[in-house]
Amino acid sequence: MTVVGLAVGRGTGAEIAAVFERVLAHIAGAHGVPVTVARSGRVYDSYVSLRGAGIERTAALTAEDAAHYERFCRELAGRGATAVFRTAINAQSLYLVRQRLRAVKVDALGGPPDGSAPELLLVRDQAQGFYTGDNTHSPGRVVRTMEFSEEITGEVLDCALRRARRLWPEGGARQVVMAYKFHLLDGALDDWVKRAADRHGVEIRLCQPDTVNRDLITHGLPPRTLIVAGNEWGDIMHVMLLDRFGGERQETRCTENVHLRPDVADLVEYQTVHGSADDLEGRDAVNPVAAIRAAAAVAEHHAGCPGAVAAVETALAELTRQGVCTADLGGEGTTSQVVAALLTALSPGPARGSVTAAVPARGAGDTPFGAVAAGT
Repeated sequence: MTVVGLAVGRGTGAEIAAVFERVLAHIAGAHGVPVTVARSGRVYDSYVSLRGAGIERTAALTAEDAAHYERFCRELAGRGATAVFRTAINAQSLYLVRQRLRAVKVDALGGPPDGSAPELLLVRDQAQGFYTGDNTHSPGRVVRTMEFSEEITGEVLDCALRRARRLWPEGGARQVVMAYKFHLLDGALDDWVKRAADRHGVEIRLCQPDTVNRDLITHGLPPRTLIVAGNEWGDIMHVMLLDRFGGERQETRCTENVHLRPDVADLVEYQTVHGSADDLEGRDAVNPVAAIRAAAAVAEHHAGCPGAVAAVETALAELTRQGVCTADLGGEGTTSQVVAALLTALSPGPARGSVTAAVPARGAGDTPFGAVAAGT
């Protein structure tokens, strides 16, 4: 039995989670594969849901959400789960977890239309830097303390180069570029990167983010480019790179986060690129495509459903041809209507209902695991 984790945040999190479960159930049912969804026993705050709580209360809820989600991920990994789907939650809580579990975000994009290997592999370092760290408050002042380390930098590069070899088995990346504000670190990052490059026997160009931007604008994207980015640049540029080289928008994209801590290294977290969209909550209007794609990726790569990703992409292309989409893409469809149309295009007839509820690991209440409704 495959166990898939599910963590839900506020805003449109419940609606996005329902899309994920429904599509996963359909795909798993079509393949006759049993899948159990283990839902976190806590609904996590979004940034919007914390507004007005005050600094002390916000800090406390942020810490509680981070501790709970970290524990949920560790317990999932302990149960042998290799995938968890998470809807958007408050970034401050999320990055505390990413720091503790040493996460990197991985996205491959920019390939030719024939579906062959993408040209760009973007690996975002989420384990160190400004997005991690701690805040200290005094009246009218916030001091944020962060750190970089050679150990984590080496782990991030190790992961990135492994993924490049997997993506491009004919020889890995042709060029490896690191986009970091390295001139703020007294030359330390230069030394760490040189030692890592020598260890791997590859050339690594350590560049300022503006230099990377200039080169992309001037020269375009050479094939088989690996960019390892500090999150200070990668978070902002991800959407732009999707638009310029991936031909997509964040509303339709999912990505994966890979953990480097040994006890959770086999657990991959999938997420939508878009945020919690609190303004759309309860309106049946949020774009479901990113969650659909996440369900297909989990089904194929973690639940033994070969061909799921290609089948979903074919179905999505048919929806595009028919003009079936939500308002953000110029259509008139609701979330539910787009999902229903997708499932019809994917395979006529109902799924065989193979996604089941997880048995709570610790009983009811605010626990890492809670019961989840069966997929339909």
